[in-house]
Amino acid sequence: MTLGLFSKPANRKLIGLIVAAMITGGIAYYGISQYGQRKTPQPTATVPVLKKVTALGRIEPEGEVIRLSAPLALDGDRIAQILVQEGDSVQAGQVVAILDSRDRLQDALQQAQQQVKVTQARLAQVKAGAKRGEIQAQQATITRLEAELAGEIAAQNAAIARWQSEVRNADAEYNRFQQLYRQGAIAASSLDNKRLIAETAQAQLDEAQQTQSKTIESLQAQLKEARATLNQIAEVRPVDIEAAQSEVAEAIASVKRAQTDLAQAYIKAPTSGQILRIHSRVGEKISDSGIADLAQTDTMLVVAEVYQTDINKVKPGQTATITSEAIAGELQGVVSHVGLQVDRQNVFSNQPGENLDRRVVEVKIRLNPTDSKQVAGLTNLQVQTAIQL
Repeated sequence: MTLGLFSKPANRKLIGLIVAAMITGGIAYYGISQYGQRKTPQPTATVPVLKKVTALGRIEPEGEVIRLSAPLALDGDRIAQILVQEGDSVQAGQVVAILDSRDRLQDALQQAQQQVKVTQARLAQVKAGAKRGEIQAQQATITRLEAELAGEIAAQNAAIARWQSEVRNADAEYNRFQQLYRQGAIAASSLDNKRLIAETAQAQLDEAQQTQSKTIESLQAQLKEARATLNQIAEVRPVDIEAAQSEVAEAIASVKRAQTDLAQAYIKAPTSGQILRIHSRVGEKISDSGIADLAQTDTMLVVAEVYQTDINKVKPGQTATITSEAIAGELQGVVSHVGLQVDRQNVFSNQPGENLDRRVVEVKIRLNPTDSKQVAGLTNLQVQTAIQL
């Protein structure tokens, strides 16, 4: 039956038309579908653009907080006076507190100054030489020794002359008795007696001569020493002046050291600023926190702790908005410095589940002058910052 259908001319023509229509429709459908694919774009996923970096921070003076304390040599000393109160403005070099060691160090300075006067007087005395009275007294000593020497020489010479005469007489008497003894006119005992007298006289002469020598040597030595002493006190020697000058220089150096020690008992402000807090009171030992905190609050800034993943987006010159529950409205500032070191986060929001071990970089934001005055008394206040990118 199928063969019959295709064998008729009319049917074959109809079938050809149907096939042609089907081919044309397929081509048209394919063209339309391709055209639609080119004209209709496929939807793509978009990433939102980050417009600001937020971070927690704190308010600080631009020059940071200076902790006033005693020098190491006076560490642990007590406070005698506190001359400022919290909130006071101070100038550079102004005394903030006085330590209890001030009086002791002041006494030490006065003693050192007095020692300078003593050494200077000694130097003047050395330069002037000995006093006239000392020279005259020494000259009198020399005159006395000279007279004593002359008298001793005369006395000893007289004694020697007397004993020489005694020796001559004893020798002559002994010789005469020897002749008488040889003639048998006297006994041997008489001769022995005369010999003893002669020997005794000779011994006395020898002793007188030795005494004279010793006495003269002793007096001559004393006289020589007295003359040397006179020359010494009458002469101004350069070496004595140098020694006295060295004593003066050492005394002056001691005064300078005492002045330095005394100055340390006065705690002074190293720079102008405002007293933020006083840690120690009168009568107390200096605490571990020092005596007081000082800062220049004329210009305040915010230290924002930016997460390390966001720090590459932050640049100096970007504007920032600062808010806090303790501040009415918003503060405006400009990024002035981007830190170079990654640290642990120090400021936290105290929210449940907060990561307490985040790594951050400190970014300093300089506040506008008006906003800076508004928060001059809010050092260390926690704030929220938004840095515009």
